[in-house]
Amino acid sequence: MCQTRIRGKESERGAALIVVILVLSFLLTVGIVLLTVTGTGPQVAANVRTHHQAFNAAEAGFDAAWLTIEDYFIALAWTSFENHCLKNPIGIDLPTSINYFRKLTDEELLNLLDPDGDGISSYSNLLFFKQPYHRDEGGNLDTRYTYTTFLIDDEGGGGISDPGDVLLVCIGSYTFGSALITSRLEVELTIELPGASY
Repeated sequence: MCQTRIRGKESERGAALIVVILVLSFLLTVGIVLLTVTGTGPQVAANVRTHHQAFNAAEAGFDAAWLTIEDYFIALAWTSFENHCLKNPIGIDLPTSINYFRKLTDEELLNLLDPDGDGISSYSNLLFFKQPYHRDEGGNLDTRYTYTTFLIDDEGGGGISDPGDVLLVCIGSYTFGSALITSRLEVELTIELPGASY
């Protein structure tokens, strides 16, 4: 009977050891997960912050384009959107083209507009191209923050072209190290033309 009790205590000790090992394994797993989550938190926050800065650049491009377009209409330099839309590079406004602006990423679109990479667009009818707008601590324009804006004929590729409405495309860019972070806004603009029926 003494031997049975000893064996029973040994099996209880063995079961307790297994439970302790399982609990320690669980705690180790939870610790590793917490380290991973807290380690990636700052990276996620930085990623959100850089994308927010690119979106702010796109909004700045919209504001600048809106004011510029409004000034053109007030000064009667423009009476409609006719002849002010981006048509080149060929096919940028045609949904069936490989150059169609919605088929391209923002970076591909910016490279298409500046094929030689000199920072100056090779095409006319852009409202702004890589326009810096943010000032650094010294009051100088910070070229890491830019916007590009242009008008697209929203009937491109089909339908009757209407000079009273267009798409305003705004691409905001933020250069973060060697990475280019972008954000794109597309806003339909419509004006009431005399004698037009809508």
